[in-house]
Amino acid sequence: MGSWWPLVAITPASYPWVLRFEMSTMTLSDFRTLTGDWDYTDLPANIQVGHQCWLERQDSFARFRSQRHPGLVIGDRTQVYTWTTFNVEPSGQILVGSDTILVGAIFMCQEAITIGNRVIVSYHVTIADSDFHPLDPQERRQDAIANSPLGDRQHRPPVIARPVVIEDDAWIGIGAIILKGVRIGQGARVGAGAVVTRDVPAAATVLGNPAQLQPGESHP
Repeated sequence: MGSWWPLVAITPASYPWVLRFEMSTMTLSDFRTLTGDWDYTDLPANIQVGHQCWLERQDSFARFRSQRHPGLVIGDRTQVYTWTTFNVEPSGQILVGSDTILVGAIFMCQEAITIGNRVIVSYHVTIADSDFHPLDPQERRQDAIANSPLGDRQHRPPVIARPVVIEDDAWIGIGAIILKGVRIGQGARVGAGAVVTRDVPAAATVLGNPAQLQPGESHP
């Protein structure tokens, strides 16, 4: 590695120096966009943010393209952590209730996704109301051509979307995937890594791929 290596080795004692170096390349405004201390009024006018919300990272909204009014509603006291992303198509709308915690929800919204009150969504949870491409092979080919650099997106075949609803007090575990048309009932629990393709009853627990009901497990 050469005799210079010990001079740049990072040890616990050097962490404060490393932090100072990294921060020296950022402006105060840049730093605020990563810590929740930024001006939420910079968001598009069709995003409604409730009282006492905390939105950690401004880039969570970088792929918000909804043309609906409102296109996104975030209820009072809801917390949106840095791993959350709002991928919303021009026709999409997301409604999030109050006192909800979004640790790392990856929203992929073509039409409508609704999250209730006091819901907890963990890391790397994908919530999608559409496949965003046709399933028929011929239509899939047509879609790929329309989406190509020289294609015309107006020639895309219709894309199917079905609303997703997660009711109050539900918990969604790490890495779960919630697919189009699914309703998760009040107080339900979705286990880590579960792939949910059908409705989950209120107070039920589901695990696995595809997600299966767990007999005898219910929550008030």
